[in-house]
Amino acid sequence: MEAEPGAERRRWAAASCVLTGASRGFGRSLARLLAPRLGPGSLLLLLARSEEALAQLAAELRDSCPGLRVECVASDLGSEEGLRRAVGAVRELLPGGPPDRLLLINNAGNATTGIGPQVLVQKKREQQESVVTPEDFAPGAEGSLGDISKSFLSLTDPNEINTYFAFNITSALCLTSSALQAFGMRPGCSRTVVNISSLCALQPFRSWALYCSGKAARDMMFRVLAAEEPDVRVLNYAPGPLDTDMQLLARTRTGDAEMRQQFQSLHDSGQLIDCAVSAQKLLRLLEENTFTSGAHMDFYSV
Repeated sequence: MEAEPGAERRRWAAASCVLTGASRGFGRSLARLLAPRLGPGSLLLLLARSEEALAQLAAELRDSCPGLRVECVASDLGSEEGLRRAVGAVRELLPGGPPDRLLLINNAGNATTGIGPQVLVQKKREQQESVVTPEDFAPGAEGSLGDISKSFLSLTDPNEINTYFAFNITSALCLTSSALQAFGMRPGCSRTVVNISSLCALQPFRSWALYCSGKAARDMMFRVLAAEEPDVRVLNYAPGPLDTDMQLLARTRTGDAEMRQQFQSLHDSGQLIDCAVSAQKLLRLLEENTFTSGAHMDFYSV
């Protein structure tokens, strides 16, 4: 892995870091850019569903970043067992990590799959198929986005709705509170919590009732954290329309035809953002540290 040019000059002091949704998409790009910045002795805990992809990323970071302790825990944050496993890892590892800085990035909840969108499309072409179907996506791929083929009036199954919010809201709340408790409060320490948000936290998208509701709830949840804990720096960061599997799902599965066409137009006009570009902007925001705690900041506004 090649570090971002100039990463060594901007190396941070030793920190304890937790990153969810780390194995693919935006989370994977963020991990690759964050790791070289972390000073010797830092701890980086990676959480994600996919054990194989997570292990590969951890091995890559260990090889490329000597002095960085990389731990990974495969857990489905949408299940009680997976959430308990993740919380257990946080409670076990953070007390023994560097005590001066905590960085928790809640990225889980952004829809990704086992392969990237360009690879998936190419695969379909090779098979002489033109339509992307739900079966092309890894299990759980739509769990982050919800069933976007459904309108508001079609969402009548409480199990479906509760499962969605358990993954996207309950897990983020439990993991964040557990991490802050485990790290503790020490004189002079720095604690920063990032919620990967979305324009959908602010603006309604037809057919996206679950996703918009989940993102809006998470934004408010972390604003409450900022209000209650003034010593914790809190940022809701919307990374923009990323060139990930979520956008591929959006333009093929969204029930509302007009919305589906808008997503297709974003792709066709080349307006989708590379994950690494948005991740670099987030890290600059954290380095500058001038944002108002609890604020919602968008890729295009900074």
